[in-house]
Amino acid sequence: MTYFPEEVVEHIFDFLGSHRDRNAVSTVCKAWYHVERLSRLNVFVGNCYAIRPERVMARFPGMKSLSVKGKPHFADYNLVPYDWGGFALPWIKAAVRRSPGLEDLRLKRMVVTDDDLDLLARSFPNFRSLVLVSCEGFSTDGLAAIATYCRGLRELDLQENEVEDHGRQWLSCFHESCTSLVSLNFACLKGEVNAGVLERLVARCPNLRSLKLNRAVSVESLNEIVARAPYLVDLGTGSFAVLDCIGDKGLAVVASTCKELQELRVFPSDIYGAGATSVTEEGLVAISSGCPKLNSLLYFCYQMTNAALITVAKNCPHFTRFRLCILDPWKPDPVTNQPLDEGFGAIVRSCKNLRRLSLSGLLTDQVFLYIGLYAKCLEMLSIAFAGDSDKGMVYILKGCKNLRKLEIRDCPFGDIALLNDVAKYETMRSLWMSSCDVTLGGCKALAAKMPRLNVEIINESEGTDKLEENISDLHKVEKMYVYRTVAGPRNDAPDFVWTL
Repeated sequence: MTYFPEEVVEHIFDFLGSHRDRNAVSTVCKAWYHVERLSRLNVFVGNCYAIRPERVMARFPGMKSLSVKGKPHFADYNLVPYDWGGFALPWIKAAVRRSPGLEDLRLKRMVVTDDDLDLLARSFPNFRSLVLVSCEGFSTDGLAAIATYCRGLRELDLQENEVEDHGRQWLSCFHESCTSLVSLNFACLKGEVNAGVLERLVARCPNLRSLKLNRAVSVESLNEIVARAPYLVDLGTGSFAVLDCIGDKGLAVVASTCKELQELRVFPSDIYGAGATSVTEEGLVAISSGCPKLNSLLYFCYQMTNAALITVAKNCPHFTRFRLCILDPWKPDPVTNQPLDEGFGAIVRSCKNLRRLSLSGLLTDQVFLYIGLYAKCLEMLSIAFAGDSDKGMVYILKGCKNLRKLEIRDCPFGDIALLNDVAKYETMRSLWMSSCDVTLGGCKALAAKMPRLNVEIINESEGTDKLEENISDLHKVEKMYVYRTVAGPRNDAPDFVWTL
C-alpha cells in the first residue's frame, strides 16, 4: 500500500482509533511514518520522563489533544514522596512554543501550579478541554484563570485532585457569553460554591451533559440545577461509588435495582478495623448475581473466600478491571483457612479480557502461575504482601506477554526475579518495587545491562541523600522505579532519587 497517495493513506489511518495501532503503522516504512506524524491529532504519553516534551511536539506538529501521566500509580497510596517530580510546566511550555493549535490537555498525577494554568489559559485561543486527575499544586486561582480566558471551554474535569481553596468566586469568572460547557466536574473541591452563579452557568449551557458537584452544593440548589439542565445524562448513572458502611445488605439492594451497573467502587470507611457494617464476600456475590454487565470493580473489604471469587468469575466474565483490596493483607479464606489462589485463579481463567488486576489476601506463588498461564490480555498488575519466592515474579514476567505496568510492594521477590528476564522491561512502561528483597547490586546490574532504562532508587532515609561509594551492593533498596526512556536520566530528580 506504500504506493498509494499520501491522502489515501492518511484517510485509512483515520480509522485507527487506538494509540497502539497508530504507533504500529508508523513503524512500517518511512512514508507511513511521515504521513502518521503529520496526521496524528491525539497524543498519549504514559510517562512524562519517557521522552522530552520538545521531541513530542516536533514529531506531531498538528497535535490538538495531549495526555500525559506523571508519578507512578502507587503515589495514590502515599508510597511516592510528595516532591518526587512529575511537573507539568515543561510540557505546557513546549506546547506553547510548538503546538499553538492545542485544544485538549489531560494530566494525571502531575504537579500543576496556578502559573501553569494561567499560561495554559492565555496561550491557546481555541482551548476546549482540561482534565486533571490526581494532580496537586494548584488552587481555585488557577481555575479562575481557565474560566476567564478559555471562552470556548467544553470540558473542565477535576478528579481526585488536591486543590487549595481561595474562595468560591472562581465559577463567576466564566464569561456571560460562555455557553459551550458539555462536562463540568469539581467534585474534589472542598470549598463553598456560589449557588446562584452555578445555577446561571448551568442554565446558559444548553449542551451540558455531565455535571459532578461537590458536597457544598445544597439539595435545594441541586433541585434548581437539575430543573435548568434537562439534557443531563451523567449524574452518576452507570457507575457507583460508595463507602463500605453500606454493608452487604446495602449492596444487595444495589444489585436488585441497578441491573445495568457496569462499574462499582466500594471504599473503606475505617481502614484500621472492621465495623459492624463493613462489606464482605456476601455483598460482592450479590452484586455479581444481580449485575451481569459489571466490567470494572474496586472493592475494599475485610475478608474474601475462594468460593465467592469462583462465583463472581462465573457471574461476571466480562471484567476488564478487577481490583480487590483485603485490608488484612495476609488473611486467608475464613471458611477453609486456605490461600486465595484458587479464587483469583478462577478470575483470570474466566475473564478473558482482563486488563487490570490488583490482588491481596493470603497468596502463594501458585496464583502467579495461574496469572501467567491465563491472563494473556493483562496490562497492569498490582501486587502487595503476596508470594513465597522469586518464582512468583518470574511466572508473571514470562507469562503475561502484554504486561505494561507491574507494581509490587512487600513481597519476597529479589535479585533473581528482577534479573531473570531483563529484556522484558523494554517492552513494558514501568516496574515499581518497594519493601521487597531487591539489593542495590541487583539494581546496578539491571542498569548496566539495559542502558535504555532509567533505574531510580528512592531513598528517604535521613543522611543518605547522595549515593555513597561505601554503601554495600547487598544493601536492600527501599523503593525502585524502572522505566524505559529515550530521554536519558531526568534533570529534575531530587537528592533522594538516585539514578543508576
